[in-house]
Amino acid sequence: MLIGLVRGVRVLCEVAAQGSFSAAARSLGMTQSAVSQHVAALEREAGTALVDRGTRPMELTEAGSVLVRHGRVILAQLDGAEQALAAITGRRAGRLRLGSFPTALTTFVPEAVRTLRATAPELVLTVVDDHMQGLVPRLTAGELDLAVVYENPSLPDDSLARLTTVPLFDDPYRVLLPEGHRLARRRRPLSLADLTGEVWVGGRPGSAWFRILLHACRASGFEPRTLLTTDDHRAVQAFVAAGLGIGVVPGLAASFPSPGVVVRGLDTGAPVRRIAVARPPGEPVPPPVVAMTEVLLDVTRARRDPRGAPRRA
Repeated sequence: MLIGLVRGVRVLCEVAAQGSFSAAARSLGMTQSAVSQHVAALEREAGTALVDRGTRPMELTEAGSVLVRHGRVILAQLDGAEQALAAITGRRAGRLRLGSFPTALTTFVPEAVRTLRATAPELVLTVVDDHMQGLVPRLTAGELDLAVVYENPSLPDDSLARLTTVPLFDDPYRVLLPEGHRLARRRRPLSLADLTGEVWVGGRPGSAWFRILLHACRASGFEPRTLLTTDDHRAVQAFVAAGLGIGVVPGLAASFPSPGVVVRGLDTGAPVRRIAVARPPGEPVPPPVVAMTEVLLDVTRARRDPRGAPRRA
């Protein structure tokens, strides 16, 4: 009974993810009839309809949505337990599902992945690219084992607070200026107040990295006048290089400036995001999670001060 129930929940979750019985059948390698039978059996067990079959595209009922939300967490935990048991008995190599936000993926994460693969070639390693607003829910739901994230007081997040985090380093924001800009020749660090009259190229208001910047600008008494809203830092640099505005981005996003872009530091009032590695709470910590955390600490050591603490802006 329990095995059948789990199978039914897995099928329903796939129906929800794919949006139809036929697409779920293709994804699961089953016939559409078999998918329908599993869902019908699950509905009999639940005593209520889980799928509204009269809508196009297909929609879950309220009960179906609740079951899928909890089912995904349960399935992730069962999958983790299966992986741990297989590793203990030697039937399968360990697994690590690592998530990261884009600017970490284009700077220090590749070196960490290469190092871990060299030391643990048998490890099944998957790297997932996502933004902060996606990484934390995926960690909480058990879809990831570990994630590179960032924190800032302007981003209160109860779900992140419930995770176990290890700080890596501080990432102060920096200014991107077009070549020939009047401030590009200034050698001392700039302040946000120096940029109040400029046209800005920035991120979307809902983006975590841009919310940190908006909070700092408002604390300095102004609202940036934004020309382009994008989370693609390459696009930000392209617009700056074209002389269409200035940008203020996290330091990692300024690591590889495009031709025509001048990078300048900000003073002690600059916004800073603390880069960390996060995992779901609980003991014991899986060995692959311990190994990758240690590798990330080692790879980012140069970004911390000599005492090993994250650098401050």
